[in-house]
Amino acid sequence: MATKCEHCPLRARDQFIPMSQEEVTVMQRFKVGELVVDAGTQILMQGSNSPQLFTALHGMGLRYKYLPDGKRQVANFLFPGDFIGLQAAMMGEMGHSVEATTKMTLCVFDRSAMWGFFKDNPERAFAITWLAAIEEHFLGDALATVGQRTALQSIAWALSKVYLRGQELNMVSKHQMPMPYRQQDLADALGLSLVHTNKTLAVLRNRQLAHWSDGILSVTNIDDLAQIAMIEDTCSLKRPLL
Repeated sequence: MATKCEHCPLRARDQFIPMSQEEVTVMQRFKVGELVVDAGTQILMQGSNSPQLFTALHGMGLRYKYLPDGKRQVANFLFPGDFIGLQAAMMGEMGHSVEATTKMTLCVFDRSAMWGFFKDNPERAFAITWLAAIEEHFLGDALATVGQRTALQSIAWALSKVYLRGQELNMVSKHQMPMPYRQQDLADALGLSLVHTNKTLAVLRNRQLAHWSDGILSVTNIDDLAQIAMIEDTCSLKRPLL
């Protein structure tokens, strides 16, 4: 049975801006159902024109883009609460693919209702604009990382970002959180070779700053890791939930 927006478990997470009862009602009308997918399922395909939009309710995933020569660039990692498919809603087709890394439950929205949703619910429309802006900010930081941070700084930056998101979503317990990705995914996100990624992770592990193994990320001191990553502020703004 689909989760009612009124009982959405994400609303209790620290990361999200509280919603009024009116906003909850609006989102319940916008939501058309739920979709459960297994790990490895392609949710959206690069170049496709999907009739649906999604919010990740449970599970984690991956956004990535393939170049014509087969090389892959990972754009970011997906967490519970992330809105998926906005690009296709605005531009007609996806410029990247989205894949489930774990089993995922997705709230499903009808893309054809998007314009009416914007027209009738300006506050919720602003929330979508805010999410697009924060995604642009993240991609700018990621580009600076690929272009200017060293390998050690880059991997420290990526692990810090994942860990900080995990803290905000109450996914961290005893300095550990799920990170169900492969080293190749991290390498493809940062423009590094798999060998270089592995060696750099070993440096952080030997310094007892971060350890990533068997899908679990352990961070001993997030402030020290963020300092290596040149992250000046480890606090983040609360974000809207759709």
